Amino acid sequence: MPAGLPVAFLLLAQTGYGPTPPATPPQATATPAAGNARDCVEQNKDPNAQQIVICAPKPQGYRLPPDVLEARRMKKQGDSVRPKNQRERFAENNCAVGPMGCTGVPAVNFIAMAAVAAEISERLAKGQEIGSIFETTPASGEYAYYREAKRKREEKEAEAAAAKVKAAAEAQAAASTSTSR
Repeated sequence: MPAGLPVAFLLLAQTGYGPTPPATPPQATATPAAGNARDCVEQNKDPNAQQIVICAPKPQGYRLPPDVLEARRMKKQGDSVRPKNQRERFAENNCAVGPMGCTGVPAVNFIAMAAVAAEISERLAKGQEIGSIFETTPASGEYAYYREAKRKREEKEAEAAAAKVKAAAEAQAAASTSTSR
């Protein structure tokens, strides 16, 4: 007989799971506590009660900030411009005249090149950045969408606060004019 088996029997006998069952086990039924913690404490006052009341606050769960959710929505709406697969990215669809493409069209658009050069020189004269000029398909990252969503939310909150202050000032002005008459 292994040496640990008598120890296990001894532990089981002490907990009441051995051959002799406990006299009257308490009924473990969970009743939801209605209201707040005071109601729960009042239900548990009787120490000899056969009913066990479980009181716990309702968990709120995991909640993402509304700015993050709005940024995800904005990103999904903005992704419709992106190509669906890699082949679409490289396809030239502006002139579909067979595998050779359009003939007679110059390979370099000199007018566009001159406009970009003028824009670059104008920005350099002002001391501005020129990197955004070279972005052909500007795609915002997730953080840019988050900042935009946060900016919109803060603007809405500021407008609501300004409207509240304005309404309070108007109410105060109306009250002061009615009392002065």
